[in-house]
Amino acid sequence: MSLLDTPGATPIEMAPSAQPAAYDPVWAAADPNQPATVLPSRPAAARTPAQPRPIGGLSRADLLMMVGAAVSSLCITMLLFGRLTPLKGKFGFVLVAFVLYLVVYAVLSSLTERNTAVVDKVMSIAFTAAALVAFFALASVILYVFIKGWQAFTNWNFFTEDMSSTGPLDPLSQGGVAHAIVGTLIMMTISLIITVPLGIACAVYLNETRGKFANLVRTIVTAMTALPSILAGLFIFITWILILGFRPSGFAASLAISIMMLPIIIRASDVVLRLVPGNLREASAALGAPQWRTVWHVVLPTARSGLTTAVILGVARGVGETAPVLLTAGAANAMNVNPTADPMISLPLAAYNFVKAPGEILHARGFAAAAVLMLLVLVLFTVARILGGRPAGRLSKRQTRKAAAQSLDDLARIEALSTGSK
Repeated sequence: MSLLDTPGATPIEMAPSAQPAAYDPVWAAADPNQPATVLPSRPAAARTPAQPRPIGGLSRADLLMMVGAAVSSLCITMLLFGRLTPLKGKFGFVLVAFVLYLVVYAVLSSLTERNTAVVDKVMSIAFTAAALVAFFALASVILYVFIKGWQAFTNWNFFTEDMSSTGPLDPLSQGGVAHAIVGTLIMMTISLIITVPLGIACAVYLNETRGKFANLVRTIVTAMTALPSILAGLFIFITWILILGFRPSGFAASLAISIMMLPIIIRASDVVLRLVPGNLREASAALGAPQWRTVWHVVLPTARSGLTTAVILGVARGVGETAPVLLTAGAANAMNVNPTADPMISLPLAAYNFVKAPGEILHARGFAAAAVLMLLVLVLFTVARILGGRPAGRLSKRQTRKAAAQSLDDLARIEALSTGSK
């Protein structure tokens, strides 16, 4: 029995101003003499506003509150440091002023906003200030190094000569750090050859293998990330030089640097490989590919950009090491391109030796060596990002042309096979 069959049931009568709705065949079939049911129109207050309220950005009221909070916090801080309390110090003045600024701004915002909006605005200001402080610290370090070493950095001989025939009192127009640049490149190349295959292979083992031994390896790797660099240098010095009897060399320093880089690369690669979607592995297995082929052709190409970042982090840790190089490679003032014999020096160790020596000329050489090290690291990072920074699935122009040519060849082969079968 439907509602219309019930005695006394009548359709709902609507206001005359209501707009008719669409035709209802069920209602019309039940009682064609009765009007169709219509829905009331939405009131004007419930409609979507033409201009939605902006969520981001600063309004005029926000700017006025920020200026007022800044003026109020500055006045209160000056009153505290100048009249009411014996507080002194520029750093304390800035810190107290900033804390008072957040408090005053929160109070002013609470007069017109809800608690969630107030917290959001205060936290936005705090995070912005933290980012500005970090950027200022980084920029100040870079500028200070370049300013202190600019006199030596602008001489071309600084990049082409070594210190074999240069004394501590010779002018900046003589001598350079070419031997340290070559030594750093040789050490980092050997370290990358050792650590990149081992680090990625260990990360693949930790992700593709389940067991207690894998958990033990992950725990050891995590503990090694906090290993002091001096311990790595002492380990290579005792085993490679004292026990095995080899002389200090660039290869020994590369081994020590590899110990510092390896846990960083393993940990970062492990995190990246965990982010690879599991359905990619499942699809590869469903197509009949073995596990090693799935890892080589699916997992590693998908995580290529992240693996490049892991290598960059390892290089950033190893390229600035000084203590392991000092213990295992010694120090040299002449060019040495043989990593297996004779002492070899790196840029961080050269900068340390220059800065600790007395004399403004040597100090300028040290800061210039530090500036060269920063530029060298920037170049290495750029090259690594270009080689492996392309996201998964995005092909280069050469790869796109190669894939199109392969598709045409496959099409011609399929058409030839279909024609032959007929």
